[in-house]
Amino acid sequence: MCVGTCTRILGPCLLILGFLSITANILLLFPNWEWCYLSLGQISKRAMLMPGVWGGGLLMFLSILLSGLALLGSAACFILSGSGLTEGPLCLYNSTLNHNKVQQWGYPFLEMDYHNYLYDPSLWNSVCIKPQNIVGWNVYFFSSLLVISTVEMILAALQIINGCFGCVCGLCEQKK
Repeated sequence: MCVGTCTRILGPCLLILGFLSITANILLLFPNWEWCYLSLGQISKRAMLMPGVWGGGLLMFLSILLSGLALLGSAACFILSGSGLTEGPLCLYNSTLNHNKVQQWGYPFLEMDYHNYLYDPSLWNSVCIKPQNIVGWNVYFFSSLLVISTVEMILAALQIINGCFGCVCGLCEQKK
């Protein structure tokens, strides 16, 4: 395939994925479409780092000039999103402190050594009290960021390879 043709295909794909990544990360900040959790600071730290905006989104728009940086950005988005998915959401939950049941904000799934909450959806609505349905919300959007950033890493790597071939082989222009 011609290097120029490949660039015309990869560029728009990276642009669309960048917009999707930014949108998914912004939606993580507003569980159930409510802004009050953001204003109260009750959003998980991984969502607040906004990897989908800077790593999976904005850096993708510069991918033609900075393909290597775009690859690093999408890799960072992948790692932080995976970490956010692993630790679970920040939520209000029932905790036992000194043998007393207390409601507190935190990461309850980090304290559950014996359960992987991702494989036990019955825990999702029984553990987190507020925001409502936050576990499903986080699982959906962090999973989306994982898939998006994986595709972005592949496309950015192809863009780097394509750019290298372009430097070595030219743009497949016919000599007249």
